[in-house]
Amino acid sequence: MLRLSCVLLPRVLLLMLGRAAAAPGKTYLQQDFSFFVLLLISTEEYGLEITNNGPITTGAQATVRTTLRMKNNSAVSNTYHFNWIYAPLILIEKSEQRINSVIRVTGEFPGTFPVSVWVTHRNCWLCRPVARNVTMLQITEFVTGNLTIAQIEDSRSIKRGSSSSTGAVTRISFCLHDPSDYFKSASFVYNWDFGDGVYQITKEPFVFCNSSTMGNRSVHLKVVAEWEQIGSIIHERETVQKTGDFTTALELLDAVKSINIVGSRETHVMENLSLSLHINGTPPLAICWLIKSECVPLEGEKCHLVAISGSCYNLSHSFSDAGQYCLSVRVQNGVTMLQTYHEIKVRPTGIQPAFFVLLCIVLVSVTAGLVLYTTFRSNTQQKDLVEVADFDFSPLSDKSLSSHSESSCGQACCRSCFLRSSQEAATESHEFLLSFYKPVKMYTV
Repeated sequence: MLRLSCVLLPRVLLLMLGRAAAAPGKTYLQQDFSFFVLLLISTEEYGLEITNNGPITTGAQATVRTTLRMKNNSAVSNTYHFNWIYAPLILIEKSEQRINSVIRVTGEFPGTFPVSVWVTHRNCWLCRPVARNVTMLQITEFVTGNLTIAQIEDSRSIKRGSSSSTGAVTRISFCLHDPSDYFKSASFVYNWDFGDGVYQITKEPFVFCNSSTMGNRSVHLKVVAEWEQIGSIIHERETVQKTGDFTTALELLDAVKSINIVGSRETHVMENLSLSLHINGTPPLAICWLIKSECVPLEGEKCHLVAISGSCYNLSHSFSDAGQYCLSVRVQNGVTMLQTYHEIKVRPTGIQPAFFVLLCIVLVSVTAGLVLYTTFRSNTQQKDLVEVADFDFSPLSDKSLSSHSESSCGQACCRSCFLRSSQEAATESHEFLLSFYKPVKMYTV
């Protein structure tokens, strides 16, 4: 901006001095000063967008649009004038607003023609262009359009670019490009060549095909448009015909038929779980997997996206919390998409389940053994009681026995009293035994 101002400033000053000398007064100086200010403003950075809706056929009309924008995204507040150069095309219509302009042109000859535009301030007669741009308009003598391929799934059409799956119904359509309705009164005939020796002629711009053979092939289409119009020379009705040749590549792939997840459905916290995905489908494959507490469809969900060139993929994951989880997997190639789920149970870290069951069995067995042993031992002790009697065969009477016992108790109190107490307890405990025998004399040995 500074460099441009330095270049233009001497010219502006000379112009102002010349106009002041020719017609002295403040009016011209004020006008020239305003012009100088606009000239400095015109050096700001603008952006000019320009587009066209070509290509078109000869005789049809094309629309060229342009819009002025500030490059720093600030609003454009001034009014501007748009200057077009479109020769040798023929101008049909032109419209202009504050910051945009539209023209409609036509051409009688095929080729690629430049259409340029530059913008100046409307009230500044000597301002340089603030922005300029150019676009190339293609005009052809043939019918214009393109071929599209779509696969029919669940009674709906899904566009897949140039790929389709084997065994599925594929729709190939021709889309006519006619922005000015030039062919509105024409009738069309479509000649299809599927590249495998099969030909078909239709009056509709689409056809259905179904193939079970994988591979790449080219589909060719010849379009014939015919209509009547008044001649420009003899002014009689004449038949006009235009044709167009189109080709598209058709890639037939094997659809993703199944996803087999191999791996355990149980793991523990902080334990690495490894799973293997085996996919039945034609690679390359795009795998999207996600582990959450519930199973979710992976449409718009953020997931781990992986591209593989084979049919197997291994993934590993460790869990920080126990609970019930679900692995959601979506696999797709150029033609089909398939989704499946794999439930995972995460246990807390601790005793292993099998070991815990075994330990419970051992504890129950030991407890039962202790109970049985205690019961058996109690019964055995009751049955094995032995009576011990201390017989005294001394020829003493019962009286002497009593006195002797008393004297003995005096001499050896502890032992004799203990023995006597034992004999009395035995006598009381086994009275039913003594009833069968006569009293016997006790002798001290």
